[in-house]
Amino acid sequence: MNHFHYKNGELYAEDVPIGRLAGKVGTPFYCYSTATLVRHFEVLRDALSGLDATICFAVKANSNLAVIRTLADLGAGADVVSEGELRRALAAGVPARRIVFSGVGKTRRELEFALDQDILQINVESDAELEELSQLAAAKGRRAAIAVRVNPDVDANTHAKITTGRKENKFGIEWTRAHQVLRWAGTLPGIEVTGVAVHIGSQLTELHPFREAFRRVRDLVLMLKADGLAIRRIDLGGGLGVPYDSSDEVPPLPADYAAVIRDTLGDLGCALVVEPGRLLVGNAGILVSRVIRVKEGATRTFVVCDAAMNDLVRPAMYDAHHDILPINEAPPDAELLPVDVVGPVCESGDTFARQRSLPGLTKGDLIAFATAGAYGATMSSAYNSRLLVPEVMVKGSAFAVVRARPTYEDMLALESLPRWLHQPAE
Repeated sequence: MNHFHYKNGELYAEDVPIGRLAGKVGTPFYCYSTATLVRHFEVLRDALSGLDATICFAVKANSNLAVIRTLADLGAGADVVSEGELRRALAAGVPARRIVFSGVGKTRRELEFALDQDILQINVESDAELEELSQLAAAKGRRAAIAVRVNPDVDANTHAKITTGRKENKFGIEWTRAHQVLRWAGTLPGIEVTGVAVHIGSQLTELHPFREAFRRVRDLVLMLKADGLAIRRIDLGGGLGVPYDSSDEVPPLPADYAAVIRDTLGDLGCALVVEPGRLLVGNAGILVSRVIRVKEGATRTFVVCDAAMNDLVRPAMYDAHHDILPINEAPPDAELLPVDVVGPVCESGDTFARQRSLPGLTKGDLIAFATAGAYGATMSSAYNSRLLVPEVMVKGSAFAVVRARPTYEDMLALESLPRWLHQPAE
């Protein structure tokens, strides 16, 4: 469920008409609904009731400070994968003791910074990382709370670029070695082994991969406990999918996901961490764009809009589907025409939809790409020297720009010429 709906023939975000926002901030822009963020968090929290579970929002899905703060105020922690994300989480008010640092390539500087902040847990993904962290923590006179991320070799049945739990993926330690590595970790100076972590991918639309991975984690935890290791926490990652295509996608509900957790891990006496990203923010955001022109090609019609692949890269990178909504609602009997919706970037890959059936669109019309709250703004770039788009948050009838559109002067000010190029060209 989300809080983007038509009222009197116009698309609204909660109680704010999208056309009004477009007039204030210009297009393209991202728009987030506070009510949807709150609802999604509360649905997941209620599904996990009775379990000792902490919800740590995966900041990589949407790193806007206002989004992180909204979830933090509800009790969420943060799952971060870089020093920048860690700094964002702290700046947004997430307590350090509710932050988990994941990722396969943490640098020495990042590990030192995480130690200095005394965060809840560092998820270690290799023997080499564990050894380096031990040295750093011991030198600082600290004990680093760690979980070892296990690679369970489970196919998540999702897009190849966002599956993370197969043995050929770069993530985690092979689950058949994890027992040995965890026992070794318990002997290292500066290391406090607190748990086991697992994450098998993103946008999962089936539950059985979760069940299979969690069963392997269960077996590992029981073995470790039998060996006398005090495993207090199990980090289950995230990955539960959201409906992108309103016509046919029905991912499992959070209550069904929570039931799998209870069935497989609920009796182990361990605290749990779950790290949803897309689940919380995907349907809470849209990307609003304006039609530049409609171009009749030799074999098809192109709707050229002012948003591009640098603003929302998922269709170009993953062949991902996003529903496209006209801001002015079409009448029920409107004729639907097959069109390609494209952006202005100089690549054929700058295409949001091919032969999508849409009501007739003309120059100046506003459209919205739905379910754009996750991996939209966070993956955007300034390709083609296009300015990053602003982000707007709505709450009821109020709205605020929570990331401003930079100016061209701002963009150019980040660069400088070396001294040998200061002389003007002749």
